[in-house]
Amino acid sequence: MSTTREMLDVKGDEVWSIRASQSVYEAVALMASKEVGALMVVNDRARLVGIISERDYARKVILKNKSSRDTLVADIMTRNVIYVGPSTNADTCMSLMSQNKIRHLPVVEDGIPLGMITVADLLKFIIQDQEMTIEELQSYILGETGGEG
Repeated sequence: MSTTREMLDVKGDEVWSIRASQSVYEAVALMASKEVGALMVVNDRARLVGIISERDYARKVILKNKSSRDTLVADIMTRNVIYVGPSTNADTCMSLMSQNKIRHLPVVEDGIPLGMITVADLLKFIIQDQEMTIEELQSYILGETGGEG
């Protein structure tokens, strides 16, 4: 079973982040340039203090007729962030994301963001794990039966 550390090793562990004092416009521009749907919000010591997503932007800025240039990330970010550590397995991540209806899951160690796991990342790794299990079972079966069977 893949851990979040293993997933980040394959996916890449870039940490795209922004400060709470920056504008929502800056956050959306960064998300667009990095082609991501969420950013971790960090403080001056690079510690996780929140998360901002395209969903936050749509629901808390656009639908409320606010200006993204005049609204701070702090005004719309999610403060009580659900996150996991580097040794968390894929099943636990999927369960957390499903139960909490979230699409982005920060991986954090000692308050410092290590990367972000998305639902798409999890599906990819769960499928890879299942394919590997199937291959191992096929190899075992063919080895036991001498390949005749």
